[in-house]
Amino acid sequence: MLVHGANGNAASFAPLVTALAADGHRAMAVDLPGHGPDGNFPLSYQAPQDLAAFAAAPSAVLCATTLADNARRVVRVVRRAARNGPVILVGHSMGGATITQVANRVPELIDRLVYLSAFCCVRLRSVLDCYLTPEGASTLLPGIPSVKVPEGWGISRTNWRSADPDFLTAAKAALAADYSDAGFLAALNTFEPDEAAAVSTDDARGHRASWGRLPRSYVRYTQDRAIPLALQDRMIAEADAATPGNRFDVCSVRAPHLGPEDPRRLAEVLTSQY
Repeated sequence: MLVHGANGNAASFAPLVTALAADGHRAMAVDLPGHGPDGNFPLSYQAPQDLAAFAAAPSAVLCATTLADNARRVVRVVRRAARNGPVILVGHSMGGATITQVANRVPELIDRLVYLSAFCCVRLRSVLDCYLTPEGASTLLPGIPSVKVPEGWGISRTNWRSADPDFLTAAKAALAADYSDAGFLAALNTFEPDEAAAVSTDDARGHRASWGRLPRSYVRYTQDRAIPLALQDRMIAEADAATPGNRFDVCSVRAPHLGPEDPRRLAEVLTSQY
């Protein structure tokens, strides 16, 4: 069961789900609240864009969405899926914070947690706190221009459909530096413009008595410039220190933040390791 990160949706996992299914594995992806069919795609975001109207377009669902809301959505899906067999819960990027909270709530329904270059908070309280560490300082994400929205809305907004060369250069460097241009643009077109601000500031820590008892794996993306490798390694080390009798299984993949451009490479890692 695949859980997306910021500005993602279940559809962004379609190539990976297809690759897993082709190898005979049951796989599914979950849309978090305010994403997928509930995502905010105002007319002003379509071409030709009206950037002033886009900046002023409300995002009703995400303004009120928290990390706990994300966890509740995934818990409901896990409860249904667990009736049909073991559940391996996989989180990418900020989806790691969500799967940690799901594990805090229903550890008995999960067979393994897998973090794909994802946030795993144990000592550090939140995703934002991770970025405020020395290990997080080199992230290139702040170089991606955002859209200024009215104060107090509780969302961040990005114009992923921008054709501005500086925007595209910054986004590719942070997210998919080694992708072909065609592959990068295809990936960019799966992104959603809005993300709930609270998800990155809410308490994302795993609890030793629940999350800490589950087998867990971490797939390091060694070329990640959004979640730097040093930050990935810090989160792994802090989790292992919290539960020394239940350490991460770790493997490394040469890939940027979005993972390997060819999803079959990641499918092979997931099926051979876990």
